[in-house]
Amino acid sequence: MKEWELLSRTDAIEIRRSGGATALILARPQALNAFDTALQRQLRAAVDRAAADDSVRCLVLAGAGRAFSAGADLDLGGLTPETRLAPRTEEELRMRYNPIVRALRAMPKPVLAAVGGPAVGAGCSLALACDQIVAARSASFALAFAKVGLTLDAGASALLGARIGLGRATRMALLAERVDAETALGWGMVDEVVEREALDARVSELALHLAAGPTAAFAATKRSLNIALLARLEAAFESEVAGQTRLVDAGDFREGVAAFAERRPPEFTGR
Repeated sequence: MKEWELLSRTDAIEIRRSGGATALILARPQALNAFDTALQRQLRAAVDRAAADDSVRCLVLAGAGRAFSAGADLDLGGLTPETRLAPRTEEELRMRYNPIVRALRAMPKPVLAAVGGPAVGAGCSLALACDQIVAARSASFALAFAKVGLTLDAGASALLGARIGLGRATRMALLAERVDAETALGWGMVDEVVEREALDARVSELALHLAAGPTAAFAATKRSLNIALLARLEAAFESEVAGQTRLVDAGDFREGVAAFAERRPPEFTGR
């Protein structure tokens, strides 16, 4: 999206415009666009502004550098058995991640994801919340929560199942496998796959086409699809928050974090 007019840039978000299309570019490439507090807050504010701005007729989400987003940027260096993570986790899910996903689904205009590299955890959920996903062949998708004893969050349990069905969604969640772009296309997780060097041009073409379309009709279509296929999204949010806030203070999560830091297989106990 570098050819688009630059409107603003912060430490976490770059906003660009081309005609009736606006691009929100996650701009923490040194951290693979992982979500820290600044990115969470700035992205939520930018999405809300785009939803309210009638001149924005199509929204694009993209990531700077080689990743779309590596998910949550967790600082667990001081984690001890006494550390309680549930309050912080609940606040982040309820006040930051879930409102972004909710706003993207409710937005009365098309939203495209341009995925050029890894989309992991909440980054995967962000892409899944979009109406269309265009991926480069270098893209990959993963919901690796199970590797550290956690469950899905940020709406992934509803969004992923709506796109690829129960069996494949369960496989991704339980096995925590990386899914490459071609497999994602075959499963229906993404809508197009192009060469990496063609990604920006193809997304620009699609965004400008949609921006010139019947926005009111698009809004009505999104509402109907949400009712038909994502009617339980709010219930999924609640179930995810309940599960994640319980698991972040459980022994398996601490074992998963320790095993990751020590580069060894975890020894989970189910507690």
